[in-house]
Amino acid sequence: MPRTMSVAESIMIDASPARVYAQLSDPTAMGRWSPENRGATVRGERRDAYVGMVFEGRNKRGAARWTTRCTVTAADPGERFAFRVHAIGLRRPLLPGPIATWEYRFEAVDGATRVTETWTDDRRRWPDFLAGAFDRVATGGKTFAQFQVGNIRTTLKRLKAALEAEARGTEG
Repeated sequence: MPRTMSVAESIMIDASPARVYAQLSDPTAMGRWSPENRGATVRGERRDAYVGMVFEGRNKRGAARWTTRCTVTAADPGERFAFRVHAIGLRRPLLPGPIATWEYRFEAVDGATRVTETWTDDRRRWPDFLAGAFDRVATGGKTFAQFQVGNIRTTLKRLKAALEAEARGTEG
């Protein structure tokens, strides 16, 4: 059975697309919502997202910890933010290669924002049987596509809760 190469989930958030984009396009803040990411270090002085921005993400799953190198591929305020993961390692991302692409799309809907998060498996050169075996070891029995659906749902729910709580706190 061929593997699923991309999965996506959406959620409605009571906030403007610009506000949601501002939160999700800051790699240093992703650890606030993601069940695996623990934040990132942005290379260079500039902190606003731009195409070509490079950052290193710190990640944790159970006892496993690793670092990834990522490059922003889309930075359209209020519309789209995306990055590709192209190196991985324990303390430093020393092993280069296509790993995954993450994308966030923002759509204004009746005063709120539909946020769609998409994960795409960029390990296209890996044979399905090898990717499947690796995935099941790395995720405790699932394919990465199955595993990432859960991560995406958790990230979006946490983001929604945080942004809507902040909005309620500033209303009065």
